[in-house]
Amino acid sequence: MNDTPTDTLTVLYDGACPLCQREIAHVRGLTERHHCALQFVDISPGSEAAGVSDDEHTALMARFHVQRSDGSRLSGAAAFVAMWARLPGWRWLARLAQLPGAMPVLELAYRGFLRVRPWLQALARR
Repeated sequence: MNDTPTDTLTVLYDGACPLCQREIAHVRGLTERHHCALQFVDISPGSEAAGVSDDEHTALMARFHVQRSDGSRLSGAAAFVAMWARLPGWRWLARLAQLPGAMPVLELAYRGFLRVRPWLQALARR
């Protein structure tokens, strides 16, 4: 039985971030090989996201976001889980996230990552 979501999910990513570039390259490769319901939009300054207000752009750049086909958005751990649910080899993580108490732990871990992200970005740029 295939429980993979089939509606297209748009991954909004920071194309200027070296960490994001690597991760998105990996995910794009999986998407292309397995025809996953994902598309990608670079939201870094000067990119395709020209129609987004400054306040909205600031919020999008602060956390990882995905946009559903109905226009609603998920951010942080919930966005990763939605993306994982569409990727072969990663779906088990999406199912694990459905366990009671898992999402708050994943969100806490994501917030911890956000604190060290600038340092990791600087390291990746070297």
